[in-house]
Amino acid sequence: MTTLGLIRHGITEWNELSRAQGISDIPLNHIGIKQAQALANRLSLARNWDIIVSSDLARAKETAQIISEKLELPIHIFDERIREINCGEIEGTTEDERIQKWGSNWRELDLGMEKMEDVSKRGSEFLEEAVIKYIHKRILVVSHGALIGLTLQRLLPEKFPSTYIDNTSITILENIEKNWDCILYNCTNHLED
Repeated sequence: MTTLGLIRHGITEWNELSRAQGISDIPLNHIGIKQAQALANRLSLARNWDIIVSSDLARAKETAQIISEKLELPIHIFDERIREINCGEIEGTTEDERIQKWGSNWRELDLGMEKMEDVSKRGSEFLEEAVIKYIHKRILVVSHGALIGLTLQRLLPEKFPSTYIDNTSITILENIEKNWDCILYNCTNHLED
């Protein structure tokens, strides 16, 4: 069995302003740093993780580095395949700004956004490769909300017809002989203290 802990990065200023981040390289804000520290403290209680991998975008890297320091566990790779969805022309904009610029039907326009199918495909391919490369290991994967949510829908469509992933939540997947199971979803208990 291989276990993956899927973690969404801590909150950023753009998250708080409801700006589409996509692949824009936005750092954690002070709240995001505290969230990552709380998650790192939670993960350190069990100390049963073997490997950390992360998206190469700053907000995920910072979250992974905070966890890495607390767990005294090196980050194996920073991988662009587990980046957030590329939001094209809408990056940096709020919903109101999009409606003002392109109208209420902006979702129907070709604004250079990456297709959701492509996001879920690269996310699931990354995880499928990870369970082979790190067989029988416990892997923390620090990534992004849309990437995690769309990947879950692709791997377990009957369980996740739609998903929302909170900042610094952990979702735990198990893979046994190419079969996936989700044993914990979008858990943020560490933020309640």
